[in-house]
Amino acid sequence: MIGVCLGAEKSRLEVLLETISASRLNCFHACRLKFYFRYVQQIAKPTSAAQFLGRAVHGALQRWSNTRWRGQSQNAESLKTSFVLDWASAQAAEPVEWESPLEEHEKQEKAWGLVEMYLRETPITPDEKPEAVEARVEADLPGLPRLIGVIDLVRPGGRIVDFKTTATTPQHEHAIHRNESQLTAYGLLHREATGREASGFELHHLVKTKAPKLVVSERGPVTADQEVRFLRLVESYTNGIQREDFVPSPGLQCAACEFFAECGAWKGGDQ
Repeated sequence: MIGVCLGAEKSRLEVLLETISASRLNCFHACRLKFYFRYVQQIAKPTSAAQFLGRAVHGALQRWSNTRWRGQSQNAESLKTSFVLDWASAQAAEPVEWESPLEEHEKQEKAWGLVEMYLRETPITPDEKPEAVEARVEADLPGLPRLIGVIDLVRPGGRIVDFKTTATTPQHEHAIHRNESQLTAYGLLHREATGREASGFELHHLVKTKAPKLVVSERGPVTADQEVRFLRLVESYTNGIQREDFVPSPGLQCAACEFFAECGAWKGGDQ
């Protein structure tokens, strides 16, 4: 157990017990020590090229969705112009250390290739008006931290869409299982905001293969069992934070972890 003795860290623990998001919950259960470094110590790490690319793609899809929500149209050419300007703004605000200007150009072209592919292959028609775009929602969980989250897109009829960029082609069952907590959280948030159950969920995977492709994984409404599992995970999160129980979860994922060096220096006690 790590005894977090600094006052600043104590206050961060208190804040972490006030609210919970799906991303924080998943990080905690994937590796508690990684959670500690990221959310308690708040060790800043530079934005990776993959993160930057993913955010650029997500921003373009958000812009496309917002245009449809306003009842307007936007062709690929005007969207690309906005995409390039947004890329430059993001690079100025939070620079990525590219190996060369050529690398940045190649990454930008790859990112736009994903967006262009999505516009061609998406099951969403240009005239479909979303119910919500980038909806920031909160929900009370009795006796537990308040649930917060941002839902990428809600299609007509209460069907929730989450956009993801990935380097490998996902398998349907694995994708749905791996993202169960996130989708269940979105279902609870949607229920709180609208008074209705989400009719289903769609994971839109934009796959960064040589020839970009779209893989859509679908799931039905939140079941009672899924809701119980989610609440048990939140309860485990709460108990772990209260006990200051931040231990590592060694595995194959460690090689790509941004806190690899910090983890190697961990002594199993106070930091």
